[in-house]
This record gives sequence, C-alpha cells and structure tokens, in this order.
Amino acid sequence: MSEPAPYWQLLSVLFSSFPLTSDLAMTLYEAAFDLHTNDKTSTRVAGDVLSGTVRNLKKHALLGTIGGPTFEAEVETDRGKGTVRFLLTREGLKSRGHVPKHLRN
Repeated sequence: MSEPAPYWQLLSVLFSSFPLTSDLAMTLYEAAFDLHTNDKTSTRVAGDVLSGTVRNLKKHALLGTIGGPTFEAEVETDRGKGTVRFLLTREGLKSRGHVPKHLRN
C-alpha cells in the first residue's frame, strides 16, 4: 500500500494570512476536494485545528505549470482568524482518482 501524497503536492496556497500546518492544509484539501467533485458552493469545516467555511470559487487558476480549481477559506484557528486562498493541484485531484475532463485520453 502506498503512502498518501504530502499536502504540498495536493494543494497550492496562493495566499494565507497565517502559516499553515500540515493538519490544517489536509483539512482544507479534504473540504475542497469534496466541494469540487460534488460541484458544491461551500461547506463548513470544524475540528481540532480549525473552524470556518471553505468556498468553491468555481474558477481555475494557472501559475506556471501548477493549475487547478480555486478555493477560499475563512477560518479560525489557535493562531486566530484568517483567510486562505488556494487551488487543488492536478496531483491532488488524481490522488483520489479524479481526472479532469481536459486531461482524459
């Protein structure tokens, strides 16, 4: 059984008002992947590391060779309230077997 991909391969942070921990990044990844694959607009997240809302911006961004669907999270953590803007990477989509239509053969 293979190890799951590290969070820095699953999402790319465009902006964060505070440093992300690996737990926080994985929580954001899980929420964003669910929003993207189920074509939802937003979801609440809560747990040991954060609480708040993740929104699917329903746009794609491309930064050099990294691209994917974009998201914004308004969260509260032990470090205070903050905003994170990020995208799911191609690897983040493929790691769960979701291959975007434009990348299918």
